[in-house]
Amino acid sequence: MAFPATRMRRLRRTGLLRGMVRETELTPAHLVQPLFVELGTDSRMPIEAMPGIDRLSISHAVEEAGAVHELGVPAVLLFGIPSHKDEQASGAYDEEGVVQLATRAIKEALPEVGVITDVCLCEYTSHGHCGVVREDGQIDNDITLELLAKTAVSQADAGADAVAPSDMMDGRVGALRSQLDAEGHSETPIVAYSAKFASAFYGPFREAADSTPAFGDRRSYQMDPANADEAVREALLDVDEGADIVMVKPALPYLDVVRRVKEATRVPVAAYNVSGEYSMVKAAAAAGQIDERAAVLEALTGIRRAGADIVVTYHAKDAAEWLR
Repeated sequence: MAFPATRMRRLRRTGLLRGMVRETELTPAHLVQPLFVELGTDSRMPIEAMPGIDRLSISHAVEEAGAVHELGVPAVLLFGIPSHKDEQASGAYDEEGVVQLATRAIKEALPEVGVITDVCLCEYTSHGHCGVVREDGQIDNDITLELLAKTAVSQADAGADAVAPSDMMDGRVGALRSQLDAEGHSETPIVAYSAKFASAFYGPFREAADSTPAFGDRRSYQMDPANADEAVREALLDVDEGADIVMVKPALPYLDVVRRVKEATRVPVAAYNVSGEYSMVKAAAAAGQIDERAAVLEALTGIRRAGADIVVTYHAKDAAEWLR
């Protein structure tokens, strides 16, 4: 019935009523905290472009994982900063590599903490690209798959609860699934960065992980921001290859893609609230232009409302404290 019989504001009148009819739930259990772990230090090194986020030694990564878990955040996503880099990204699949060592340390000290490991080569290559570079300057997709599979197996061997390929090579989910199964890790889930766009919002991450490409860019393997149909196709292909969870990255400029991927795949969907999104909020809050707490919780709720079951975000620790 129309106004005046129908009054939509009735259920907005009090906090009690608003809470009773709230459609989208945001809790710490929906969040994942990324951590940058660095070899060769015993400290926290602040990342200038990402206020509140540090490069962590392994001992400090264990401490931080415990702190976020106490707030109700179930898992961390590990990114490694190795002590050396080379063209073959050997640090990515080294059994004594930074992510492998950090995974063992966290799982030994805090077995209840979920550890998801980033499977990519960009942090470990001397050129900063996500794959093996041929003499003609192009990324060799199929040779890269072999190294990615080795990386995933080494991380699963170290105790990772899930592996997350973020490279955007064709066929990498199938390659990982096949190799993981062959090496006795058939129960290790794959969280696939299925729709990872060639975004302008990754800048602070590249400072944090020291992974800026030495030449060219990543547009030949990361997606064109204009394409949503292609994103759905990528996600469906990853599901066919064995992905257990699919991811859209970044989150906020691609909420329509999150919704479409959720509806098309009907599998759990993660969205990555990336470094540039985080740093913009921090900068605006520092300038007194927005209320940081309100803006963060609104943004994370919007990502959930779009269809994300899991939100990977640098705000996870703060958001969990506010949600308590």
